[in-house]
Amino acid sequence: MTAPAKKLFVKTYGCQMNVYDSERMTAALAAEGYEATATPEDADLILLNTCHIREKAAEKVYSELGRLKRLKADRPALRIGVTGCVAQAEGAEIIARSPAVDLVVGPQAYHRLPALIARREAGERPVETDFPEEDKFDHLPQDRRARRAPAAFLTVQEGCDKFCAFCVVPYTRGAEVSRPAARIVAEAGALVERGVVEITLLGQNVNAYRDADGVTLAALVRRLAAIEGLARIRYTTSHPTDMDDALIAAHAGEAKLMPFLHLPVQSGSDRVLKAMNRKHRAEDYLRLVERIRAARPDMALSGDFIVGFPGETEADFADTLALVEAVGYAQAYSFAYSPRPGTPAAGREPVPRDVSTERLHRLQALLARQQAAFQAALVGSELPVLIEKPGRLAGQMVGRSPYLNAVHLAAPADAAGTIVTARIVSAETNSLGAERVAIRGTSAKPPGPAH
Repeated sequence: MTAPAKKLFVKTYGCQMNVYDSERMTAALAAEGYEATATPEDADLILLNTCHIREKAAEKVYSELGRLKRLKADRPALRIGVTGCVAQAEGAEIIARSPAVDLVVGPQAYHRLPALIARREAGERPVETDFPEEDKFDHLPQDRRARRAPAAFLTVQEGCDKFCAFCVVPYTRGAEVSRPAARIVAEAGALVERGVVEITLLGQNVNAYRDADGVTLAALVRRLAAIEGLARIRYTTSHPTDMDDALIAAHAGEAKLMPFLHLPVQSGSDRVLKAMNRKHRAEDYLRLVERIRAARPDMALSGDFIVGFPGETEADFADTLALVEAVGYAQAYSFAYSPRPGTPAAGREPVPRDVSTERLHRLQALLARQQAAFQAALVGSELPVLIEKPGRLAGQMVGRSPYLNAVHLAAPADAAGTIVTARIVSAETNSLGAERVAIRGTSAKPPGPAH
């Protein structure tokens, strides 16, 4: 008789790269006899795949561990692991503060999980937060599920060499490393064979991608576009200084590369940008946007903004509002600055919380108006929509437009994975309503964002 499968529960925090990492950890542990479960109460092994970008990230993890220790009190054989960027930043401190934790694994050592679990069963409580010389992707098995969701993430680059003053990524993910293009193309092909239609290429600074043979992100996109059955390509997250002419040209010439770009700027003030160590000026960013839109007029832009960075004045914030007005964003993420321990900005005099909060509200109101205008401009147009999953209403499916809008429309459940031409009939705050026109039809180019 075969032994019953062990149960694995993974809770994923933060970015798309953590989603991808969680999938790869699940695949690695499937080879060790673990089956995924949807609830921690059923699990033999619980992994918290953590993110350190947001404020109080570590405290949220410790709070979750406090809840989980009650499960372990009832089932001492339960194993709990902390992985990801909080694991990298906190290291052995996690075990010191939370005795229920059995192992701690940084984001570059996931391939060692089976061995670390074995060490735990031998009596150790391992902490693995180094940056091993071997490439974890060489050791992590592929996901062998017969079918996949229509859209998937694929990590192509990790780490960052920019050292922005507010950011922990260089310390938790390490230096920039690009995976070999041939392996990425092979993994993408395997995903397509299992039903994937759209792939989002991931990296902390993805447009800095350059493998050992000199293949750039633009060249990689063109190789991926040659895969039959792969209909859509996206990438995130980008740094303005690494957005080169070849990548802009790829947006103009490669139909499979979607007209949506997440291009963080963080501030519209040159003085603040210099304090952030961003290595670009506001004018550089605006000229870059002009070049991108000249190449692809229907390009929709997303961005990141930090309000209340140490030393920011009202004049600096006014520069940010002016930049937002000049660009016209389809969507954006904005946050009040909060210090990250160990980063250069952590010890600087903060802007008073009430001031940064008030500025954030003003910025978010402007960004919300721009998003609403972009959504409204799409009403009446016909867009190719990739159907992904059932909606909340009977007979409803949810898909994505080329601009990453969620689109709700009536369609059969077996439409998942198909691209339909849909006429946009309504615009909500974060989604569009549509009616289906044809399956895999072509459509006229929709209007670009208002700016």
